[in-house]
Amino acid sequence: MARPRIALLIAAHEGTHTRRNFRREVDADLAEFHVTEGELPATFDFDGAIVTGSRASVYWDEPWIADLKSWVGAAVDRGLPFLGVCYGHQLLADVLGGEVEGMDEYEIGYRTVEHDGTARLLEGIDPEFTVFTTHSDAVTEVPPGAEVFARNDYGVHGFRAGDVWAVQFHPEYDKDTAEMVTRGKDLPDATLERVLAGITDENYAAACEAKQLFENFLGLVSEGQAVGEPRRAADD
Repeated sequence: MARPRIALLIAAHEGTHTRRNFRREVDADLAEFHVTEGELPATFDFDGAIVTGSRASVYWDEPWIADLKSWVGAAVDRGLPFLGVCYGHQLLADVLGGEVEGMDEYEIGYRTVEHDGTARLLEGIDPEFTVFTTHSDAVTEVPPGAEVFARNDYGVHGFRAGDVWAVQFHPEYDKDTAEMVTRGKDLPDATLERVLAGITDENYAAACEAKQLFENFLGLVSEGQAVGEPRRAADD
């Protein structure tokens, strides 16, 4: 079976940590595109695609966001499997007809999320699991026909729509990224201190369980290859 070729759509404005983390966690041939700089694949010749996190909001009126939505929508229409992470989760919800809105309260730090056991993306992960979160927007309405499979008290943390899977949390983060991102936020001193105090070896070790979803996603992509489904979408 061929090694999956995955389009990594990097929506982070400073992508050093993002590139390193996804390269470490995703055991596939990654073709990287810095979408904030206007880079998008010229074709749809991939086995799947991943949309990363970003400091942007999907409802901002910026050319790169509109172009990214257009490419993603076309790729989904052609049957390309997708995984969205944080901003990617929100962008996929928006593209597929869901709603994304700003939150009253920032969610940041190691948190507990619950999943219902229905999504193969989270197969092998405990029903209650630890993740690192950092977002001020949320999916308030999932796309028509989508299935929510993970939540916490802040809202939706995972949905599926066909071959599109999306999670709000950051399974790719390491401790350095968690600390760097936290220090870069405009947070009250007490909140900053609390979140930084929670970035411990113990919490990071617990959060590593969620990294299983990358292997699961690639397994789902490879299953499509094995049964002869057109995972490398044709260019029309």
